[in-house]
Amino acid sequence: MIFAAGLGTRLLPLTKHTPKALVEIGGVTLLERTLGRLVEAGCDRVVINLHHHAELVSDFLATRRPAAEVLVSVEPDGALETGGGLKWAKRLFRGDRTILLHNVDVLSTIDLVALAREHEASGALATLAVNRRPASRHLVFDEFGLCGRIDTRTDSEEWVRAPSDRQWRAGFTGIHALSPGILERLTEEGAFSIVRSYLRLAAEGVRIEPYDVTGDRWMDVGTPERLCVARQEWADTV
Repeated sequence: MIFAAGLGTRLLPLTKHTPKALVEIGGVTLLERTLGRLVEAGCDRVVINLHHHAELVSDFLATRRPAAEVLVSVEPDGALETGGGLKWAKRLFRGDRTILLHNVDVLSTIDLVALAREHEASGALATLAVNRRPASRHLVFDEFGLCGRIDTRTDSEEWVRAPSDRQWRAGFTGIHALSPGILERLTEEGAFSIVRSYLRLAAEGVRIEPYDVTGDRWMDVGTPERLCVARQEWADTV
């Protein structure tokens, strides 16, 4: 699934008339780049959630012939964020295989096949690709999985249990692998972040595992400054 419903407010005024998914780097839209990565990893069905300028993205998709079945999940009353968007689209998933989730504004060289295989081997309900980088928000893990979140912007911490001495912190990349059973365990309503669900499930004893991709190229292009850098450093990479 590609998360592409956001308003792209950090990229204004560029996204006033252009959805973030159709912003181009090297003449290739973010949506095409993300879709290509998922298809290359073996995905033969891709769900894309839409809200902001949904009709423009739908019209764009109608002009393409991707090497996968593409299903659109329109959120008509407002963007539902990552958790709400996944829950809204759950009828579109087969329900019998690993689900890869990918933010449309993320570029990376992360091995998505290795992520999926690691997830399936672990038996976790969700596996999050994370990297050890300076960030204002960190997820905290120990040998038992996700145990907390720290946000220095709001000077807040949220713990689902006391971490062990082997705790470590990492930034979330916006790329994750899920077991299909999670679709029936999203009890939150309306618009909500999937990380909120991960923290609740971890508090219930469910394993939410990290997949450390430190060293792989990765970039969130959600601001004008980072988009400018991406157009210089990623233009020749598809």
